[in-house]
Amino acid sequence: MRLGLAAQAALALGPQAFAQGKADDLKFGPAEPFSYDILKKLAKDLAAKPYVEPAKPDLEVVKRIDYDAHGKLKYLPEHALYANAPGAYPITFMHVGQFFPKTVRMHAVADGKAREVLYDQSLFDMPADSVAKTLKDQPSAFAGFWIREAKDEVTPKGDWKTREPFATFLGASYFRAIGDKGQVGMSARGVALFPQPGANEEFPDFIGFWFEPAMKDGEPVTVYALLDGPSIAGAYRFLISRTGGTLMDIEAEITLRKPVDRVGLAALTSMYWFSETAKPYLIDWRPEVHDSDGLAMWTGSGERIWRPLNNPPRIMTSTFSDENPRGFGLLQRDRLYGNYEDGVKYQDRPSTWVEPVGDWGKGAVQLVELPTDDEIHDNIVAYWIPEKPYQPGKTAKLAYKLYWQDDEPHPGALAKCVATRLGRGGQPGLPRPMGVRKFLVEFLGGPLKDIPFGQKVEAVLSTSRGTFSYIFTEAVPSDVPGHWRAQFDLTVQGPEPVELRCYLKAGDEVLSETWLYQYHPPA
Repeated sequence: MRLGLAAQAALALGPQAFAQGKADDLKFGPAEPFSYDILKKLAKDLAAKPYVEPAKPDLEVVKRIDYDAHGKLKYLPEHALYANAPGAYPITFMHVGQFFPKTVRMHAVADGKAREVLYDQSLFDMPADSVAKTLKDQPSAFAGFWIREAKDEVTPKGDWKTREPFATFLGASYFRAIGDKGQVGMSARGVALFPQPGANEEFPDFIGFWFEPAMKDGEPVTVYALLDGPSIAGAYRFLISRTGGTLMDIEAEITLRKPVDRVGLAALTSMYWFSETAKPYLIDWRPEVHDSDGLAMWTGSGERIWRPLNNPPRIMTSTFSDENPRGFGLLQRDRLYGNYEDGVKYQDRPSTWVEPVGDWGKGAVQLVELPTDDEIHDNIVAYWIPEKPYQPGKTAKLAYKLYWQDDEPHPGALAKCVATRLGRGGQPGLPRPMGVRKFLVEFLGGPLKDIPFGQKVEAVLSTSRGTFSYIFTEAVPSDVPGHWRAQFDLTVQGPEPVELRCYLKAGDEVLSETWLYQYHPPA
């Protein structure tokens, strides 16, 4: 598939320009002008034309490159883009396969010119019997890329050739990065698109990438991306910095081809199966399984909100209206290995936080939770939707920072919610009434650390339906100061979801962030 003259501008400059090693390490297309303005114009022009699906190599071959076969197609690090450029983060590429069948064009940029990195099987270490070897005379078989650790940095884990990459772009408009503990987990997306009410979600693709290297330590690597899908086209610029975790400064311009129901901006995607909140009997041997355990929000008015995630009985969409939000994110707050007991290190998964740049106006953070019966499915999506729907042919601009790290980058001074526990309602030793659920909501830190012995702490509660009873608060016996919990029973009839709200205060002083929870009574 041809991306057009401007897009082909993004084809990498020659090996000699980037000091990439042997002259035959990588092959490149012809050089043409490239800039972010050129890319934005290309996206607008695409949006004005009928959608054309990205090229795919021979699908009869690609569908046989299953999960195991794809994992054996290893890009040779000696052929990495910018492998020998001073200060650069090397970039290696991923092969198409059964789950990533579409061609994505890769380009390198320097001095306002760009050239394509041309696919060649010799760039990959392929088993002799790999079905990928039968791809002949095809379009590019690149599907995504990795950004590797700094070329000149050597740690006990080895140099960049042996260490895990710190950022990955692969599949549709998905990308992810490591946090402070060196682990990947949840993903972000260029956009979440819902064409019609009740219709299946649309997944536009990043169909081309352009790279500008970091030329010295401390500078970000720049990645440009072209988005295209049946209902949308867009241009993105990522400035990606390796911090304790990873920081991405993102700009985007998107244009709709046709009306859609919802355009989800700064979209985050994660996995939540079960936690201490609710775990079906004997579903799994581990105490908890999730990449994220809650949605955190810092509203335009300054309120701090924590919404624990659910694995709901059916698809649920929750909307949190706001104006000029200060940030939101899907966080992994539970960092104790003993709460997972799993070598895949769920306790080290990064939290991902969206920080708007500029005023986003009125709109809402929207949370979509889908039921799942396994950890292999990303069943959680969070994003921002503007109050006024985007109109076809009109270009919308967006800028934000994306933090991949242990916690939100600007934590508040209030106590945080650290656990939500559910059980049978009623009092021990007495018959347990039907339709009554007991809640224990735990808060930690902030002003709770300074509460003197004997001072009253009050739980402020509200519910969309049902009634409360047995409400009280108490300090939790713990080696950590400032650990309190609110306990209450909820009596409710019927299976419809219940929206709950709680925070702690002493007198007129607010002590904790606001806990929101969507409770699904058992049928």
